Amino acid sequence: MQRSIALLLKGEFAGAFHMYPAIYPLLLLLTFLGFNLFVKFKYDSFIKATLMITSIVTMVISYVIKMKIIF
Repeated sequence: MQRSIALLLKGEFAGAFHMYPAIYPLLLLLTFLGFNLFVKFKYDSFIKATLMITSIVTMVISYVIKMKIIF
C-alpha cells in the first residue's frame, strides 16, 4: 500500500492501481469519512457501509488473484 501511495503522489495513477487495486476505494472512503465529520448527510451510514464493503471486496479479490498467479 505504501508503494501504491508513493506512485499516486508521483502521478502514476495506473501504476498505483496495479500495485494495490483497493487504493481508490480506500481513498474515497477516507475522504468521505473526513468530510462527514464536518457535514452530515441523510444517508451517510449507507454510503459508509457501501464504501467499506467495496474496499473489502476489492482487497479480497486482488489478494486472491495475486495468490492464484503466485501459486
